[in-house]
Formats: sequence, structure tokens, C-alpha cells
Amino acid sequence: MAQFQSLIWIMNLAIILTLLTIQRSSACGRAEYRTGVECCPMCSPGNRVHKHCTEFSSTSCAPCTDSTFLDEPNGLTACILCTNCDPGFGLSVKQPCRPSSDTVCETLEGFYCLDPTKDGCRAAQRHSSCKPGQYISHTGTTSTDTVCSDCTGDTYSDGSLTSCQPHTQCDTLKLQQIKPGTHWSDSECGPQTSLSIAIISAVVVVVLAVIAAVTAVAIRRKRKDPVSGELIWRNCTVSFIVLIAQMNK
Repeated sequence: MAQFQSLIWIMNLAIILTLLTIQRSSACGRAEYRTGVECCPMCSPGNRVHKHCTEFSSTSCAPCTDSTFLDEPNGLTACILCTNCDPGFGLSVKQPCRPSSDTVCETLEGFYCLDPTKDGCRAAQRHSSCKPGQYISHTGTTSTDTVCSDCTGDTYSDGSLTSCQPHTQCDTLKLQQIKPGTHWSDSECGPQTSLSIAIISAVVVVVLAVIAAVTAVAIRRKRKDPVSGELIWRNCTVSFIVLIAQMNK
């Protein structure tokens, strides 16, 4: 019985020692990393592990090269590739990549950031363009998009203005309106005329036709009654002169 109890005590002791060994081997320090059963010292930022430590040697480190970096103490055997600030995605380099820090990107002119970081931006998008009939109510920034609003009333904008402009009042300029204004275009003005060219031409044709008819009648009457024919011709001439004077006013 005593031998059996001694055997149990030895087995318990062995289990406790094994657990203590495992616990001690798994608890690496904050500046260490585990490889196998060893707790190796980490490499400093800007460096990677060249050779892991052994029971008899410390960790061997090598600097990051060829556009790679590591920005924290580590136990990695390879560095991370630096971020590319692609102009095609609206980004440019704000701070170049270093062995101990990644590239910092910023937005190009005319873009705003969609995915901001602590010091820069990972993704950007071009500012929205306002349409004709809209004005820029809030200009886009590096962090916000452009805000567009519609023109109202007798105003217009081609989409590039920061406020809608009032339509030109042709009558105040002593001009006549050729084309009314819309929300996307201004009024079109032209010289004032009492009658359009088409109407004037039509009136002239009618007057000439009347004169021709009256002349024919006057000629026929003049042959029969010279005094009456002359009177008709004079009246016709005076009427024509008066009409021309009215049209020129």
C-alpha cells in the first residue's frame, strides 16, 4: 500500500513539473516571439528575422529593402511591400516609404478621400460635377464631395458657377428678347425693331402691288379724265411716303 502511494506521489510530481515546464516555455516576453520551444528576441522596426535564435544564439536580423517595410517589433522573416499611391485612383505620395514606415498617400486635386487613415488616405474619388441648371452650393474638399443644388426662378447656371445668375433683362438694355432664358442658359437679346424683316418685306410687297394696281387705274382714268387720274396718282404717292416714314420710326 505504501509503495502504491509513493508511486502516485511521483506521478503527480512529474505532471506538475511537466505543466510548469510547458507554462514557462509558452509565456514569452512582450519583446519576444515563439519559434518551436524557444522565445526569441524580436527584430526592431525596419528589420526582419534573418535567422531565428537557438539555445545558444540570439535572433539575427536584416534590414528591409526594395520598397518593403516593417513598422513594429516583429518575428517575421519577410518585410511587407510598400503601398503604391496610384494617380489613377486619385492618390499621390505625401510621405515616401521607409524601412520602418509605409508610404503615406494623399488625394490629388479634384478628388476626395473615401478611406482615410491616421496620416493620409487609402482610396479617393473624383469630385462630382454639377449639371447645367445646377450650381455648386458646397465646393468639394479633400474629405467631402461637391454638393449641387438646382436653380430656381429667373436664374441660370451652366453647372460651373457657385451661385445661379439672374437672366438678362433685354428691355432694360433697350434690346428685344430673341430667346427666353432657362435654368441652364441666359436670355438672348438683339436690336429692337418695330417690325421683323419678314413682316416688313410682306408689307413692301403688298404696298408695291397696291401702287401698281392704282397706277394702272390712274393711267386708264387719265386717258378719260386727266384731272381725276392725276389726283389718284398724287394720293397714292403721298400714302406711300407716309407708310415708309412710319416704318422707319
